[in-house]
Amino acid sequence: MKRVMLTVAYDGTNYHGWQLQPNAATIEGELNKALSGLFGEDVRVIGASRTDTGVHALGNIAVFDTAARMPAEKISYALNQRLPEDIRIQASREVAPDFHPRHQESRKTYEYKILNTEFPIPVYRLYSYFTYVPLDAEKMHMAAQYLKGEHDFKSFCSADTTAETTVRTIYGISVERLGDMITIRVTGSGFLYNMVRIIAGTLMEVGRGSMPVSQIPEILAACNRAKAGPTAPACGLTLVSYDYLKNNELSINH
Repeated sequence: MKRVMLTVAYDGTNYHGWQLQPNAATIEGELNKALSGLFGEDVRVIGASRTDTGVHALGNIAVFDTAARMPAEKISYALNQRLPEDIRIQASREVAPDFHPRHQESRKTYEYKILNTEFPIPVYRLYSYFTYVPLDAEKMHMAAQYLKGEHDFKSFCSADTTAETTVRTIYGISVERLGDMITIRVTGSGFLYNMVRIIAGTLMEVGRGSMPVSQIPEILAACNRAKAGPTAPACGLTLVSYDYLKNNELSINH
């Protein structure tokens, strides 16, 4: 047996998230079906990030075990012939038999895109959130800097979370406008359920003038979901990369 790592890109529009669900199309389900058909054995993947319904990815990670003799680096080519066109393997390689994608020190980067113009642009509708209300990206960036570092992000987490701890570390966060598109980019050690979408919703409150920049520390200190802004829609969110640290250096997987 060998363990193979896959770097997976997908358009999450037509899927009920990553995690396997009965009677619903999921990324995990499609991977299991394609791999099992390819190798003629029951294959079950283990995913690094269980993205929600409608969330996209450029570089999510999954591993699986197989007795197949096909070289690991060739599996991506064979698997892409069997997957729907909105799921594509970007790389495949063999890893240690005990490698678990959620039990390694890592950094994960997400982007949330906001189309901020007078009218929607149809080609962006699946990959960004549209709002015609003018947003001040500079103020959003200023507010975002309060989130850097290690904090208790309970205020920025879904109230029904089952996480053992709500303490997380954000290594970097930025808000930039290019034309009519605003991009929130955040890199962290890990993220709570809906955390990035709640951060995006809160920063948009700052951007439209409904919340002062200085309120962010108060929201963090409150540890109360009701104090933060709304949860932004899933369509604007993309998991950009999932990078593992080895000997204090990043191992890039995208």
